Amino acid sequence: MKQSKSSGFFKPFKNLDSLLEDRNIKPQPPPTLEAGNSHQSKSDHLHEQALFDDAMAGVKRISRVNCPPVVRPAPRPPAADRNLDEEALQRLNNLVENGTGFVVSLTPEYVEGRDSTVNPDIAQRLHRGEYSIQAHIDLHGQSVAAARESFDRFMHTSIAAGKNALLVIHGRGLSSPAGPVLKSKLCQWLTASPWRKWVVAFTSARLCDGGAGATYVLLRQRPRTKRFRKKGRNKRSQI
Repeated sequence: MKQSKSSGFFKPFKNLDSLLEDRNIKPQPPPTLEAGNSHQSKSDHLHEQALFDDAMAGVKRISRVNCPPVVRPAPRPPAADRNLDEEALQRLNNLVENGTGFVVSLTPEYVEGRDSTVNPDIAQRLHRGEYSIQAHIDLHGQSVAAARESFDRFMHTSIAAGKNALLVIHGRGLSSPAGPVLKSKLCQWLTASPWRKWVVAFTSARLCDGGAGATYVLLRQRPRTKRFRKKGRNKRSQI
């Protein structure tokens, strides 16, 4: 093999012809299609084109003149850039699946009422479930008139039996366009009806007892009288 003087550049294929001549290697011509195969390939192509033309016969291009512009959503940022709080996500998951962490008293649906002479701690204890429920009634789904009749009968029976801690289920009224009707009516019955003389306090129930869709009611052993109210006002004035 002949050596050529180096010009300072690497040219690996410069002496390829000499190398092939020395080894008596002849380059092979590029492969060509046989005449029969070439004819068959051309025939297949024409057949496929004819099928396509036949399938697309009568098809017209849709005009894009009156079409609304395509609005593509903005790409979401990578997960690393969202600054997700894993602890907050876990609390949210527990709230959705198990109700853990839901406090009724911290929601706008929470209701509470008490006699003006009663210590506020009584209402808080009632909401925490420190009073054992002795009777309950479900008014959910009833009309206002039917619910009032059922409630009056329930209160009369409970008072006659000497029961103090009651649970009234009325629903949250989320499907009503006017809001929670029975819930609002119950508050009126407890504060502006003859039953108010028996009521010590009432609060929304805990989640396990119906949450904002139910109300705890704490009753007196004897109804409050005018003399009792006057006595209570005198006690507050002496404090």
